[in-house]
Amino acid sequence: MLIFDRVGGVSAQSVGEVALAFEWRQKSRMRLAIESGPRAGETIGFDLPRGTVLREGMWVATATGESLLVRAAGEELLHVEAESAFALTRIAYHLGNRHVPLQIGPGWLRLQYDHVLENMVKGLGGRIRLIDESFDPEAGAYGYGHHSHGGPGQGGHAHAHAAGHEHDGSVGESKAGGHDDRRHAPKIHDFMTDPLLPK
Repeated sequence: MLIFDRVGGVSAQSVGEVALAFEWRQKSRMRLAIESGPRAGETIGFDLPRGTVLREGMWVATATGESLLVRAAGEELLHVEAESAFALTRIAYHLGNRHVPLQIGPGWLRLQYDHVLENMVKGLGGRIRLIDESFDPEAGAYGYGHHSHGGPGQGGHAHAHAAGHEHDGSVGESKAGGHDDRRHAPKIHDFMTDPLLPK
């Protein structure tokens, strides 16, 4: 099995590409399958430096030089606009105060779908459209940390979830009554529960 353990690579040694949602582009250790290219369907592993966040179009490589192109998959996002720059800045402030990853564009903000945050933004006067696009949030002044659904002190940011928006750790399944924000997740197993090396 190929193990991609470094950022960088060259197209001349490409074995293919994968498309990953932002949640998965923050994980340094996982197992997945190449989606397209010369070795499509082959199972590979990531063992990248801790804290790595992969952006659209980045390459990762193995110790022997094989390269893999990483694409940002489309995912369910809230596209936020407002009546004025002041109103949009106020919305950005309140979202930032909750450590919500934000993609910032001219006159708009984008964030991953969250029903609680959607209601908060509407309450602050934001206009929202639900879109399906790749997500490329700001890195922040100090770079990315690890995304976590744990609470404070557990290594990540916390955010509230509405009743229909649950995560049970499985991939590619949706909960009845809620949206499925794992639609674009490949068949990935975290190393903590499914290590690369056989037992």
